[in-house]
Amino acid sequence: MIDPRFLRNQPQEVARLLARRGFCLDVEALKALEARRKTAQKQTEDLQASRNARAKAIGGAKARGEEVATLMAGEEDDAKRLALAQAELASVLAAWDELAAGLPNIPAEDVPDGAGEADNVEIRRWGQEPAFAFTARDHVDLGEGLRGLDLAAAAKLAGSRFAVLRAGLARLQRALIQFMLDLHTREHGYTEVYVPYMANRDSLFGTGQLPKFSEDLFAIAGQPYFLIPTAEVPVTNLARDMVYARAELPLRFVCHTPCFRSEAGAAGRDTRGLIRQHQFEKVELVQIVAPEDSARAHEELTGHAEAVLQRLGLPYRVMALCAGDMGFASAKTYDLEVYLPGSSRYREISSCSNFRDFQARRLNARARTPGQKPELVHTLNGSGLAVGRTLVAVLENYQEEDGGVRIPEALVGYMGGETRLASDA
Repeated sequence: MIDPRFLRNQPQEVARLLARRGFCLDVEALKALEARRKTAQKQTEDLQASRNARAKAIGGAKARGEEVATLMAGEEDDAKRLALAQAELASVLAAWDELAAGLPNIPAEDVPDGAGEADNVEIRRWGQEPAFAFTARDHVDLGEGLRGLDLAAAAKLAGSRFAVLRAGLARLQRALIQFMLDLHTREHGYTEVYVPYMANRDSLFGTGQLPKFSEDLFAIAGQPYFLIPTAEVPVTNLARDMVYARAELPLRFVCHTPCFRSEAGAAGRDTRGLIRQHQFEKVELVQIVAPEDSARAHEELTGHAEAVLQRLGLPYRVMALCAGDMGFASAKTYDLEVYLPGSSRYREISSCSNFRDFQARRLNARARTPGQKPELVHTLNGSGLAVGRTLVAVLENYQEEDGGVRIPEALVGYMGGETRLASDA
């Protein structure tokens, strides 16, 4: 959440900054709510002070053996008025918390202005787009030709936006996961963690998925759990209600999980193949850092995700998202977009975000320097990478004219020495 002191003291400035995201903050409603809070809080404090003074006077009178009936005459009325004032204050604070929880993060100063995807700014490119002497197939045609992708079976088992992988493709997906985990743990300094695939409301609130994005989640009927939309949720929540020693930071975690998303806002989009699924695999990177280190850590984390693409020889570009295209909790985001020959397009394969203290405030995640008060940490995460989309990119970039697919050199060892998937087409 946004710093409540900043929100209360400078609502016009908060409104200006959020307007960069296309978000309209109702400043007058905010001011009215704050005025109610001040009034209710003062009334509550005054009535409590009056009640305490009356109780003290009654106690003193009793100790002196004096009559206390007159002093006690208004005690019941005071209690009723105090209860009403306390109820009003609780109501106002609940309304304030609801309003604050619905406000997105403030964009970092260097985030480009813009309203949507068309306004994102390309930072750099890596690799060469492949030039084939034949018409490039997309991953669905390739996967079916390899008898490794079965969308019809998935539709029978579950429905649309699911996939069944078989034989070489299933092994290739597993190889990608293991390769990513090994790279990040052995070379990038991350600690691998295993987490639940379900999360409670507190966890989803902490990272910003609730209350705003409940329609994007799969709730478990009759249980206080949701299927996780990303490992970001459970892994970042490891820091919830923690007070770390500053010397413990940074913390770097890597985690492989399936992810579950309803894709409520994606009707009609990417209905063919593996690009947008209800269930997909992801290797997630999370960092918990000191505030002064988060900008550097963001560049570092993005570089770790890029390293996966570089080791696999997949051409990509890095895009700085404009203010209007960033996620709810992000202060700054880089998207990595991999080139897909089957559609001659760059598609997102990783989103690397710096949340600054936005998530930490919701999580109550802090760090302490000896002799000083604890302060909020900064949190960051990014896909390292989205496994299904990486599988798509490998199939399309390493395809051959007969429908076979070469195995990237970095994966050969994970494929038992196999260098090629042969097509039956």
